[in-house]
Amino acid sequence: MFHQKSSQQLPSQHTSITVAKFGGTSVADFQAMLRCAHIIKNDSKNRLVAVSASAGVTNYLVRLSQEKISIEEQADIIEKIRAIQLNITQHLANDVEQALNTEIAILLDLLSINALKQSQQHSVKQGDSILAFGEQLSSRIFAQVLQSIGVNGAYFNVQQVMKTNSLYGKAVVDIEQLASACTELVLPKLLNQVLVTQGFIGQDGLGETTTLGRGGSDYSAALLAEALNAKSLSIWTDVVGIFTTDPRITEKARAIKEISFGEAAEMATFGAKILHPATLIPAMRQNIPVFVGSSKEPEKGGTQIKQAVESNPTYRSIALRREQILVTVKSPAMLHASGFLAQVFGILAKHELSVDLITTSEISVALTFDNPSGSTQALLTSTVVQELEQLCEVTVEHGLSLVAVIGNGLNCAKGIGQSIFQTINDINIRLICHGASANNLCFLVDDKDANNVVEKLHRELFI
Repeated sequence: MFHQKSSQQLPSQHTSITVAKFGGTSVADFQAMLRCAHIIKNDSKNRLVAVSASAGVTNYLVRLSQEKISIEEQADIIEKIRAIQLNITQHLANDVEQALNTEIAILLDLLSINALKQSQQHSVKQGDSILAFGEQLSSRIFAQVLQSIGVNGAYFNVQQVMKTNSLYGKAVVDIEQLASACTELVLPKLLNQVLVTQGFIGQDGLGETTTLGRGGSDYSAALLAEALNAKSLSIWTDVVGIFTTDPRITEKARAIKEISFGEAAEMATFGAKILHPATLIPAMRQNIPVFVGSSKEPEKGGTQIKQAVESNPTYRSIALRREQILVTVKSPAMLHASGFLAQVFGILAKHELSVDLITTSEISVALTFDNPSGSTQALLTSTVVQELEQLCEVTVEHGLSLVAVIGNGLNCAKGIGQSIFQTINDINIRLICHGASANNLCFLVDDKDANNVVEKLHRELFI
């Protein structure tokens, strides 16, 4: 059974441990890894490190995991992966390169088995095994980088503790087993070692490799911090903390010094890519502060995410999420009728579609769906729409972006609507969702207007 471990079974007080997680760009090459190693060395509380695959490696592994790939392309990709890692290991002891060659030999054997796969289930399972090699390689190498600067770093296979179900590609972690295993296998080692482990991957009850899906590396680090009841969790990336909005949209965006769990969760949910929403859940359960900073510029500090913050401004940030789909279902049968919406949501549940935002009128309902990969769009324009049309008139709109104004007390502060919508009164708004949360006001605009809307609002609300 996969469920949250009860608080009575976790340590009653926070340990003095910091769990640190480094993303792909932070471990992209030797100089990047060296900067990260010094971050660990400069704070003795850093005892457990979770790493992503070196930048670029996961994309290559994704291609290797696909079915239609020639032997020639496969060999070329293997050499490119080897080159990325050799660029780092050439600065280290020879035994690291030997370990690298051993891992790549195992990968080659796995690819040979993968070529013989027969079923789709087997394909997904083998895909997880292939994708896991990126983190396995970078963690072995980073442990040696730590040793090269005098830190007692050691590789640790997270699959010893990160036990999951067999839902390959998006496995669910057994949190109770993780806490127990960390207490037994990890905590004692942290007294005199810095353990380097992997994000993103786990192992099911059959001993097969699994992956945790999108945002899995950050989520892994948060789960490990929760299991150890760590004092803090540090997420090291390539930007200096969380910003008031995407700095690529406006140069006026600025880093936020501190932010509450609630605000950060809203930002992550509505498009701020610095954190995946799932990352905050374990930290919130055990009230573990989360730090987000740049491994390139650690001296600049970053953003502290915690339960209680000193500042609670009305406006904290503006998030943007593109590729949204708006579905409007309309039927006079809705008027004073019961059960209509249950039928609509029954169809959506049948096809495993999760509704994002919803607004209603007497005879129509507007629903939004997040569509980052395009797959939802294809589904909505075929089977789902046909089934919905048996109940009602259906309109599907694409090419929309969701803008979310994140803050505090937005559901009860006066003048919020005027401040926001007067600023963008020349923009057509397709949907507004407000009042359900104190932390956000959301609306849809055409993709072509999205950047302009964010820039205007940021200039009005934050400057």
